[in-house]
Amino acid sequence: MAPETKSRKPANTAFKQQRLKAWQPILTPKTVLPTFFIVGILFAPLGGLLLWASNSVTELVIDYTYCDSKASDYPSFTSVPSQYVVSVSLPQASSSQYQQSISQIQWSREVVIPPEVNYTGTNIWRCHLRFYLPLDLKPPLFIYYRLTNFYQNHRSYVKSFDANQLKGDAVPISALQSACSPMASANNTAIYPCGLIANSIFNDVNGFSANNETYILVSKGIAWPSDKQKYGKTNYQLNQIIPPPDWASAYPNGTYTADTPPPDLSTDEHFQVWMRTAGLPDFRKLYSRNDTNVLQAGLYEVWADYRYPVTRYGGTKSFVLSTVSFLGGKNSFLGLAYIAVGIACVILGTIFTARHLYKPRKLGDHTYLSWNNAQGHTSGNQ
Repeated sequence: MAPETKSRKPANTAFKQQRLKAWQPILTPKTVLPTFFIVGILFAPLGGLLLWASNSVTELVIDYTYCDSKASDYPSFTSVPSQYVVSVSLPQASSSQYQQSISQIQWSREVVIPPEVNYTGTNIWRCHLRFYLPLDLKPPLFIYYRLTNFYQNHRSYVKSFDANQLKGDAVPISALQSACSPMASANNTAIYPCGLIANSIFNDVNGFSANNETYILVSKGIAWPSDKQKYGKTNYQLNQIIPPPDWASAYPNGTYTADTPPPDLSTDEHFQVWMRTAGLPDFRKLYSRNDTNVLQAGLYEVWADYRYPVTRYGGTKSFVLSTVSFLGGKNSFLGLAYIAVGIACVILGTIFTARHLYKPRKLGDHTYLSWNNAQGHTSGNQ
């Protein structure tokens, strides 16, 4: 009996022989043109809804980067120059109320003694921002800080952390070098938390008051639930770790002690929010919120301890007060994009329809093939 020869022929099945049923649509004017109009009719109103939701958000953005050098001395207030009033959106306010709110955006500065003065011996500036709200703002209410020209998406920056250390593991220095360098260790002692992201955390401290009464803002519930699972209380001993270089001024001799222990990252939501890096150089991050109390109309004052340097890299920092709509915060890009796509589809559909009615083309007309085209055939022989 002759030995069976091997064959590379695929098995005689519908799948391997490519006999599966498939839908192969033929794009004709009768199917394509209505699609343009349907997309346009759907996208344009949807974009209008998204834009309306964005414009219904109340938002106040004040740039206080130069408050330490341009503002008057506290308790005297002067108007904030218009170039530092980034955004004022009061959709429910009348024109006179809006102008009144704009005219009462003011700032002031004073020197304060920070808690770390015992370690640094230096005072810091405190910036006071005053503004007027003509209408009540219903909760939830959010306070953000906004930074510009800060490239958190740089490859070396994004990778500069150790996930195991953030979970609480006492990771040895040798294991930190690859993940956190150059912020892995100093003087043969591990830096906790290590890395460039942790070292550069935003550390301006904000407060909010109205008529000498504090409006309650909390820093709980500002981080994503999924982010909270990434952090834990550290298992390092105090003599095994030191703070990051930019944190050192907040600790005696730049070291952790029993009285000034390292932060519990499992509960520090400001840290958790900062560690979720932004994809664009201009971004805002949630600082605090109030989900229960109405913010009554009236005159308000915000203060910020001036710690975080931004001018050295050409950036700015701003205070942001915002409400939300059913779609989230204020962002008109998505609504404008939907409207633009909808209008473009309607215009293209109209143009193609006019072209089809003026000079229709027979479906499957072989005269349009290149070898039936005299000009194309001649050029092909050259």
